[in-house]
Amino acid sequence: MTAHQRIDQPVFPPAALDGMAALYPLRAGLLHHRLPDHMLLSLDALAALGEALPAEQVEYNPGDVPIGIRPEDVPKSALSIAETIRTIDTNRSWAVLKNIETVPAYRTLLMDLLAELKPVVEPRTGAMLTPQGFIFLSSPGSITPYHFDPEHNILLQLRGHKVMHVWPEGDERFAPRIEHERYHTGGHRNLPWDESYMADVQQVPLGPGDAVLMPVMAPHFVANGDAPSISLSITWRSEWSYRESEAHAANAALRRFGLDPAMPPRWPSHARAKTVGWRIARKLRLVS
Repeated sequence: MTAHQRIDQPVFPPAALDGMAALYPLRAGLLHHRLPDHMLLSLDALAALGEALPAEQVEYNPGDVPIGIRPEDVPKSALSIAETIRTIDTNRSWAVLKNIETVPAYRTLLMDLLAELKPVVEPRTGAMLTPQGFIFLSSPGSITPYHFDPEHNILLQLRGHKVMHVWPEGDERFAPRIEHERYHTGGHRNLPWDESYMADVQQVPLGPGDAVLMPVMAPHFVANGDAPSISLSITWRSEWSYRESEAHAANAALRRFGLDPAMPPRWPSHARAKTVGWRIARKLRLVS
């Protein structure tokens, strides 16, 4: 992929950065962007990207699935990734192209966008580590099941409409500590679902030009509208997010010894002893 198209004006206007400053890093919320039509984000370009990426960087599934489907119950698609993308209007599927930063032209796009966010991010959570990009394509009416993710994330809606359904991160009513421990020791991102959760949902409707800030490990699912959708997710990690992961992994190890450790605090600097202990234990190969 050799196409280059540098953006000549800020994608995130001052009001979006102000809005992000009011939310980051703990609250989800609506932002806005001015990412123009971009040659790297056309359907043909994305189909070519999907074919070029290694299999582990591509995921695509039928989109007419329950909100709370178990990973092992997700049906396999009969289409190739390129066919899925080119016929996303009608094939009732969703697809994600992962780690697009491994392709130089897409890395340039990602890093240009993240650079605009540094003045908000770095004073709060430090250096923007492990930058990654993901592109989501969804058919009309498709559902991305209930799950959580370990990255700081802003999702930019480019085409179509969807509604992000979000729950408070760190609240065990919606993702118990044992689910965090399972995920941070190699488990799948999907979470058990209960319809009663809808009483506490935060809904963030998204259309072209909208974006949503998603906190680390905030449970959510996505319902696509009545037209195909394309979204670009720009993500980064922080020392804070890595400490949280390690605190949960340390709790999983303690649980294997018959203990019932408490949920780590949302600011893992308060759990520093546990995370440092976990790092030492891994180096000594006392845990896996």
